[in-house]
Amino acid sequence: MDLVNFSNKKVLLIDDEKDITDLIEDVLLKEGFKNIKKVHCGLEAVTVCKDEAPDVIVLDIMLPDIDGIEVCKRIREFSYCPILFLSAKSDDIDKILGLSMGGDDYITKPFSTKEIAFRIKAQLRRQQYDSVKESKENKIVKISNISIDTEHCQVYKGNDEAKLTAKEYKLLLYLAENANKIINKERICEVVWGDEYMGYDNTISVHVRHLREKLEEDPSNPKLIVTITGLGYKLVKGKE
Repeated sequence: MDLVNFSNKKVLLIDDEKDITDLIEDVLLKEGFKNIKKVHCGLEAVTVCKDEAPDVIVLDIMLPDIDGIEVCKRIREFSYCPILFLSAKSDDIDKILGLSMGGDDYITKPFSTKEIAFRIKAQLRRQQYDSVKESKENKIVKISNISIDTEHCQVYKGNDEAKLTAKEYKLLLYLAENANKIINKERICEVVWGDEYMGYDNTISVHVRHLREKLEEDPSNPKLIVTITGLGYKLVKGKE
């Protein structure tokens, strides 16, 4: 089963030959794509790309107003979606120029419409993979010299692991996810303990004190987890 839902992906086809965009559209519809836009000149293509924010673009190099290389250059000023060049030119210099301007693939005419569909799918799968990879890599939350590894539920102060209880970890993570915001005790109790606030005042205070002892340079003069009198607590995140 494919991880990418191609029916939700926006495809922009740019070619001055209407027959070509119609042929590509037909095969894409058979491959499960539903959101396809066709444009036949370069300047309009740039405008449509800004308005529609496509997920992938098929771009002919030979266009009646500005060429595809210039279209790609202008699109790259605001979008990094995959661009597949189409061209009757097969010279290496043209391929290099297209790719150097920000293109992701280069297909020479005559071509198989089925191949174009598969190449479009390949670019979208790669985009999905990169997104998942980036998400995994961003599972480290950093606050000053404190690092929270959300994948392994581990916390480090500098290079040393800070041994936290499950509740201490959950409390720290919640404060970190809301860094620089004042969180009242009622909300902390609801999120961390999953219960009403009644009777938890001392429990929350104890857990905050323990976190300070394990993470602050001077627990009696906290700079990381501060008390906002009458309102709650705030985890302070300065400029990186």
